[in-house]
Amino acid sequence: MTTPPSSLRLTGATVLRDGALQQRSVAFEDGRISKGPLPEVDLSGYLVLPGIVDLHGSAFERHLAPRPGDAIPLDTALRATDLDAAANGVTTGWISQAWSWEGGNRAPDRAEALLRALDAYGRRALTDLRVQIRCETHTADTQDRLLAAVRRHRVDLVLFANTLDEAGLLAEVDPVRLAQWASQVGRTPEDHHAAVRAARAMRRDVPRFLCRLAEAFDTLGVSYGSLRDADGETREYHSQIGAKLCVFPARRAAAALAKAVGDPVVLGAPDLLRGGVRPGCPGSLDLVRQRLCDALVSDHHYPSLLQAAFRLVDENILDLPHAWALISAGPAEILRLPDRGVIDYGRRADLVVVNPRTRAVEATVCEGRITHLAGEAAGRFLGSRASFRLAAE
Repeated sequence: MTTPPSSLRLTGATVLRDGALQQRSVAFEDGRISKGPLPEVDLSGYLVLPGIVDLHGSAFERHLAPRPGDAIPLDTALRATDLDAAANGVTTGWISQAWSWEGGNRAPDRAEALLRALDAYGRRALTDLRVQIRCETHTADTQDRLLAAVRRHRVDLVLFANTLDEAGLLAEVDPVRLAQWASQVGRTPEDHHAAVRAARAMRRDVPRFLCRLAEAFDTLGVSYGSLRDADGETREYHSQIGAKLCVFPARRAAAALAKAVGDPVVLGAPDLLRGGVRPGCPGSLDLVRQRLCDALVSDHHYPSLLQAAFRLVDENILDLPHAWALISAGPAEILRLPDRGVIDYGRRADLVVVNPRTRAVEATVCEGRITHLAGEAAGRFLGSRASFRLAAE
């Protein structure tokens, strides 16, 4: 972001601060929450909440290929993702990118291309965008290449995933779906089946591979976890090697085991909105009720983050401060980002202005820069005498 941050005081709003909703002003300058007299914007009737921290987002895939066969340039897709995130209150977000034997947009080549593109785009981004690597466990032959990419591009979040069993099952019982999968990544069914067999051949190398990655990630300060643990035993294995984040557990037992050993449990906001039930998966609402959730993520749909927080309020499962913490303070703490997730003196000025009647995000502030402005709030900002700047390329 090259645009200098604004210096403003937001007055009259209900502010989420110190874990409670309060009637007080919020001032920020030089990108940080501050004190002192500053140009004012009257936001009476609005909510001012901490910026959203989204540790797992795949909306980028939709912007990269709006329809099957589309090939949108990476820079264009990043810009669209950036605008999408800002319009929905996201101030820090991780784009989930596969590092897989599957090929196509999930191949290591594509992951490296995205990392290079984000390095170039990041200087003009509205949102603090980062890449989360979704590393397939059966890619042991890419260990050195993966670690080189993590170091070169300062990747700070990796999740271990395993789609090989699903692929092997499809090869045996549903060749039509396997052929569709192959087509999506630009392979013939025969080539895709060969890739499945090659990945299976690495099975004996997987434990050593994951342990070596874990050791390297600990040295580099990379947060890491696992995706869709099938049961408590799988979660316990990942926890023991240091992969503490339990993302989208496939069974309640996996979530319960994670909480029992102090590992954060991460659920998808879209799942919560549709009742939280995938075939064979636990209900997200029930897991939140049982206090088996530490953070919610956008998965494929940024608007679901705010909507999920308010659904928890409407269902009387959590009050707004605790519901909002699942998309702000919780993920910031999980990923060791002490400068964001809450509104407090000296912290980053990452703020979301929400119309409580429509529950629409009408303004987003990322490190003191206004990255989104709409609705009546836009009129308040533009009609005031306040000196502010809109973030721009």
